[in-house]
Amino acid sequence: MSAELILQVKDVCKRFGGLQALTEVSFDLGEGEILGLIGPNGAGKTTLFNVINGVYPPERGQVIFRGEDITGKPSYEMARRGLARAHQVVRPLADLTVRENVMVGACFGREHHGLRASRRLADEALTRVGLLDRADQPSGNLNVAQKKRLEMARALAAKPYLLLLDEVLAGLNPAEIAAMMDTVRAIRDQGVTILMIEHVMQAVMSVSDRILVLDYGILIATGLPEDVANNPLVIEAYLGDPKMTAKLLAE
Repeated sequence: MSAELILQVKDVCKRFGGLQALTEVSFDLGEGEILGLIGPNGAGKTTLFNVINGVYPPERGQVIFRGEDITGKPSYEMARRGLARAHQVVRPLADLTVRENVMVGACFGREHHGLRASRRLADEALTRVGLLDRADQPSGNLNVAQKKRLEMARALAAKPYLLLLDEVLAGLNPAEIAAMMDTVRAIRDQGVTILMIEHVMQAVMSVSDRILVLDYGILIATGLPEDVANNPLVIEAYLGDPKMTAKLLAE
C-alpha cells in the first residue's frame, strides 16, 4: 500500500436478504483528505460506513486500513486501531456530564487512557469543538447542535487517524452548519483524515477534496466536487435538476 493511503475499500458487497445494499464498491482515501460521500436516501451510504467500521461484515470484498486488512473486525477493535465515528442519530449518555461522555472516547480509543489522562484529552477535544464551557453540564441538557459537537468530541478523544462523520449537519440551521464546517476543516488541518456522509449539498461540496456518489449500492461517480456536480449520472440519480449544479458551484 502507498504510504499516502489511509483507507482502501475493495469490491465490497453487502446483502440483507433479498436486498443488495452494496455492489462491488471500491475507492481509496488519502491521508489528510476530506472525502464526501453522497447519494439518495437508501443508496447504501450508512451501510458502507457500517462495513468500514465493523458493524456489518461484507459478503465479499476487503477493507484495508493503514495497510492492514480489517475486514469484518468488530467496532471496538476499529476504535483501538484509530478509526472513530460520529453517528447520524446522536445518543449521548444523558446521565453523565458532557466531559464524562467525551472521556468514554478517550478510555476506549486508540491509546486506551486511564481516567486522569482521559479527563485531559476530553477537555482538549471539547475545546476543539467549542464545548469546553459546558463540560460540567449534564449532556441531556444540550441542544441538537451541541449534541452533534459532543458526538464529534467523543470521537476525537479516541485519537483517531480516520474520522467517519455521518450527517453531522442534519438538523442544524445555516449559522450552525457554517460553524460545523469550520470545525471539520480545523480537525483535518490538525492531522485527522475525514470521510463524511452529508445531504447538505452546498456544505459538502465546499468542504470536500473529492466526492463519492452511491446510487442503489453502486458507486456511480468519484472525483472533484465540480466534476461530480456536472456528471450526468449524478444529476439524474441525485441532484435531479441541472440548475442545481450552478447553485452548488456558486457557493
